[in-house]
Amino acid sequence: MTTANVQPSANESPDTVERLQTETLSVAGIRCSACIQLIEFRVSQLSGVNSFRINPISQKAQLSWQPDRLSLKKIIQSIVELGYAAFPANQSLSEYQAKEKKTALWRLFVAGFAMMQVMMYAFPAYLVPVPEIDGDLPPDLDRLLKIASLVITIPVIGFSSLPFFRGAIRDLKQRYIGMDVPVSLGILLTFFASCWATFFGGAVYFDSAIMFVFLLLGARFIEDNVKRKTSAALSVLTQIHPTIAQKLVAYPSREQLISCRADEISVGDYLLVPAGQQVPCDGEVVEGSSECDEALMTGEAKPVHKKMGDQLIAGAVNLHSAVVMRATQVGNQTQLATLIAMMESATLEKPRLVALADKHASRFLFAILLIAILSGIVWAFIDAERALWIAISVIVVTCPCALSLATPGVMSAAIGQLAKFGMLLTKGSAIENLANLTHVVFDKTGTLTYGKLKVLKAVYLNLDQTENDDINRQKKVIAIIAGMSLHPASRAIAESFIDPQLAPIFTSNEVVLMSSHELAGAGVEATIGAQTYRLGRLDYVKDLNQSDWQIPTEYRSKSVSVFGDQQNILAYFVMEDSLREESIRAVRELQDLGKTVILLSGDRQEVVAEVATQCGIAEFRAELKPVQKYAYILQLQQQGAIVAMVGDGMNDGPALSLANVSVAMGQGAPISQTRSDCLLMSNRLSDFSFSVELAKKAYRLIRQNLAWALLYNVIAIPAAVLGYLAPWHAALGMSVSSLLVVVNGLRLLNLKPVDYDLSIP
Repeated sequence: MTTANVQPSANESPDTVERLQTETLSVAGIRCSACIQLIEFRVSQLSGVNSFRINPISQKAQLSWQPDRLSLKKIIQSIVELGYAAFPANQSLSEYQAKEKKTALWRLFVAGFAMMQVMMYAFPAYLVPVPEIDGDLPPDLDRLLKIASLVITIPVIGFSSLPFFRGAIRDLKQRYIGMDVPVSLGILLTFFASCWATFFGGAVYFDSAIMFVFLLLGARFIEDNVKRKTSAALSVLTQIHPTIAQKLVAYPSREQLISCRADEISVGDYLLVPAGQQVPCDGEVVEGSSECDEALMTGEAKPVHKKMGDQLIAGAVNLHSAVVMRATQVGNQTQLATLIAMMESATLEKPRLVALADKHASRFLFAILLIAILSGIVWAFIDAERALWIAISVIVVTCPCALSLATPGVMSAAIGQLAKFGMLLTKGSAIENLANLTHVVFDKTGTLTYGKLKVLKAVYLNLDQTENDDINRQKKVIAIIAGMSLHPASRAIAESFIDPQLAPIFTSNEVVLMSSHELAGAGVEATIGAQTYRLGRLDYVKDLNQSDWQIPTEYRSKSVSVFGDQQNILAYFVMEDSLREESIRAVRELQDLGKTVILLSGDRQEVVAEVATQCGIAEFRAELKPVQKYAYILQLQQQGAIVAMVGDGMNDGPALSLANVSVAMGQGAPISQTRSDCLLMSNRLSDFSFSVELAKKAYRLIRQNLAWALLYNVIAIPAAVLGYLAPWHAALGMSVSSLLVVVNGLRLLNLKPVDYDLSIP
């Protein structure tokens, strides 16, 4: 628990400012997003609570409150009153879940054992009519069997059925009709009506009530296990938050080394990361070299070598040697924290089809209750003895599971399975668009290629090669301008100047940067002294100096960046990029799925054409500016296409924001990631093609579940209303239907990439 001061408002004096305390709570019993909204709303209404937010994956809640106005005990009590469990996070949630699982098994066992016994007692009554109807079963024996069935049913009602009753009471308090309301009503009506018939005559359905409870408990038990299994990949990521850091207070001296919490690190701190310890925040290596396991964050199965200047990701494990790092992103700004926040958002979002079903689920249940009441009233005039049982059958037979229970299970399975193979969904609604894709648009640099450009040749024009001072000054200007951009070409040029022999060149103060501006997809413009320079695409630089210079013929198939001032082209850099090993395979897989693959790039025509030919892409466009990529995708959408855009750079931002599904590469620019529906953390394009296939199957399963629910209810409800179904028929049908849609969702877990090999880099 931590304490912080609340800043005084304009109307407060410092003396009236109260202190805040923060605490992490474990909340158990959450089944869906509606549970989260209910708990957050209830706690937030308490006077003294500053903020309260539940992580839907880890079921941890971040609480901030004023202890002078409200006790932690009262906050926890308010959650418990809603029917959930809450306790400080230092008490293991797994222990509570294990206890709940054990209790659920006991409830299931009691219901199952009672069902077998009551079935034996009910069997003679079903086969042998009572004497009043010319049967052979004596009235005393008939009543004895009914009383025995009643006694055996009581533990089922009082123990096994409690979860349904608690859920119904909670829903009714919130003026909401959930699935537990008709379930509880069906159980209680069947039980009390059978109790009446036991002592005053008539048919009893204790066996139907118990069967209903047993089958529904079984369906929920299986569904809970499926949910835990499918969310495993997501839960692991939320539980790898580093907690301890070793701070070097007076680096490079190592004499003052202190331990601190990860949330106490500040940007610029120097940290020692021993072998075997997690990296506590994002940063860069300033001393030493080692290998890090980044599999949980990036999907990269092999350890990644880290040396001075390389980036470290919070949550990665340092495997071999101690390194010293400088913190660059801390707390909620780290890549790990961002990914977790995106995952939380994805688990709460649903495809439009699912959202529509959830929206009408409560209305559906309300309509069923009305139909049951009307059926009972009508049958009271037709056959009074059957009226109540027909009403009960209508209530019990309904199956809203596919609408409010099993469909989220498919979503959870899809998100977890995609995360397992390197695709992180930041919006759950992306599954629907992935499933219905017609076109896939790729960027070139950093997407189909690695984006690791390497300068093959640097040529300086209009300079006498003996004029070292002029060349050195020009190199310094280029290095400064290139260092201001994250574009792969600029980074390659900047890295080409990292040479100890050039260090004296860059220590002088003769070059003073006045201003700079980057035009996405084109290049960087900078004013140094009285001169303006540009570094980037040839047409962008020529707009500055109106030169007629052309790239030499022998370099037309290479990536070339040009440097010039207001008068001339001063230098050009010939660079080379390599095609990703899986690009050709991924494009072929997408085409086999019936998708139209298009390549859009800002690079020159010759370079783009060569990559398109290698990948087998027939349709491509080159030398496009970001606004032109945006317009191209807009044109496709106006023609009815559902478009996925896969990119990694800042110049892809507008196109990513427009596409129906935007996919950012894991190593891409932060701006492209923030505008994306999916992050391809593994950077393997074959994982993207697998994601399209998996999403298609997931959406098909969702539609199957909804179609089954509709078909089942269209048949079962009229059958119950017309009196063709007894309560035990209804109980069996409802429970089997629940199991069917849950098991149907399990099929998603069997889908894996073809020839998937964790050794692929």
